[in-house]
Amino acid sequence: MRQADPSPRAEQCPVAAFFDVDNTIIRGASSFHLAVGLYRRGFFRNWDLLRFGVHQARYRLFGENKHQIDELRQQALEIMRGHSVAEVTAIAEDIYDEVLCLRIYPGTQRLLDQHVAAGHSVWLVTATPIEIAGLLARRLGATGGLGTIAEHADGYYTGRLVGDMLHGEAKAAAVRKLAEERGIDLRASYAYGDSLNDVPILSAVGRPCAINPEGRLRRYAAEVGWPVREFRGRRRTARRGVNAASLAGAAWAGGLVVRAIRRSIRTR
Repeated sequence: MRQADPSPRAEQCPVAAFFDVDNTIIRGASSFHLAVGLYRRGFFRNWDLLRFGVHQARYRLFGENKHQIDELRQQALEIMRGHSVAEVTAIAEDIYDEVLCLRIYPGTQRLLDQHVAAGHSVWLVTATPIEIAGLLARRLGATGGLGTIAEHADGYYTGRLVGDMLHGEAKAAAVRKLAEERGIDLRASYAYGDSLNDVPILSAVGRPCAINPEGRLRRYAAEVGWPVREFRGRRRTARRGVNAASLAGAAWAGGLVVRAIRRSIRTR
């Protein structure tokens, strides 16, 4: 496990807050928006973008699915092979300014800020690349980020992972390791997530909370008595918006592919 951008702030405080990223802090999948930015800079083909767009739509409509995530991960690793870490990091900074900063839930940002003001250490824990976790932590004022590590040699991605993807049980293991290293009292700490796959990290702390939960997590939270925070507006309105945005995103990605094919045919 690598820690991105650790801050000396709140190092002596035994209380921490752990935040999932996708659909907890940011609407949708942050990796999809990174993929769009990389596509626009010529990193991969039109069909790759269409696959990412379909994944984004399924994710927004139905929540996380481990098989889909593993499939998307492998595709992304292949795409990143041979590209420099510095180049991808610089592009990620641009994408935050262009897109991600506009997709942050204000309610989650306020909650994060409250933890910072209370002197708690704040960590983002996500399956997205460590570079994204660190970028978001810096921009949001968090202590640091934990994320999936793509292997690189001499500053270039190899197309392989270091360890496994930070997802499900792996998130909880990373949090427990961090707590041991930094003297964090998990029983007094907080965790926030939106998916049933976040149950391990939510269960690792004494003060869990479901934020913008998918249906399965909402039901589970009701069963075990966890609090729920909803930052998407009224649930019915929000659900219609999610469906529309998901379908629009898939249609947009498909439209890009169709237009690219038409341009290719015209130039032959």
